Amino acid sequence: MKLHFLTLFPEMFQGITASSIWKQASDKGAAEYEVTDFRAYSDNKHNKVDDYPYGGGAGMVLRAQPLVDAIDDVASSGRVIMLTPQGAPFSQQKAEALAKEEQLIFICGHYEGYDERIRSVVNEEISIGDYVLTGGELPAMVVADSVIRLLPGVLGNETSAHEESFTTGLLEHPHYTRPADFRGMEVPEVLLSGNHAHIEEWRKKETLRRTWERRPDLLAGRELDAEETRWLREFEEQ
Repeated sequence: MKLHFLTLFPEMFQGITASSIWKQASDKGAAEYEVTDFRAYSDNKHNKVDDYPYGGGAGMVLRAQPLVDAIDDVASSGRVIMLTPQGAPFSQQKAEALAKEEQLIFICGHYEGYDERIRSVVNEEISIGDYVLTGGELPAMVVADSVIRLLPGVLGNETSAHEESFTTGLLEHPHYTRPADFRGMEVPEVLLSGNHAHIEEWRKKETLRRTWERRPDLLAGRELDAEETRWLREFEEQ
């Protein structure tokens, strides 16, 4: 997959593209990154990419010309994504859908907002939460990171991505590692038993318990089997 970032601050991507999973994906040939400063496409003699909004108001607005010309140049194919608080909420399911694309182009905006006409070349708009950040670079990194780790061959254990929180619609079960006793806090006995059927059942139950305790909204409208229904009643009685 090729991931292309259109930004006014290309230096922000230097560290992340050369680190951790991003570097691993690049080294394995699963991902390729390109970062473009779209200021270079401005037709203004001072390379201005923003201007005052028509109708007045606070703040500056990103001009359509530099961004649309940049997109025309780099996005001959691929999905163009605008990062904006007005976009659809990002989710694990969206990450899985984007991971099937061959090329993603991220628009990292700044200032008060975008000239509305930029949206004519955008395929979709994404928000990573109900809050406002200084620019679109961090949201683009968040979305890209969640996608990159889903690309084939990137994670060391291919089953890891299928067992994580939200992949199944629920939160992930608790994890433990050595030592078995840390300051009097012991690993659940079932995890030391070697009985894989019992361990799987414990994990399924604890996945449901953690979701019920921390994100009950994820259970709304979810079809539960008889065992899960029994466990929920047990949690409520406790």
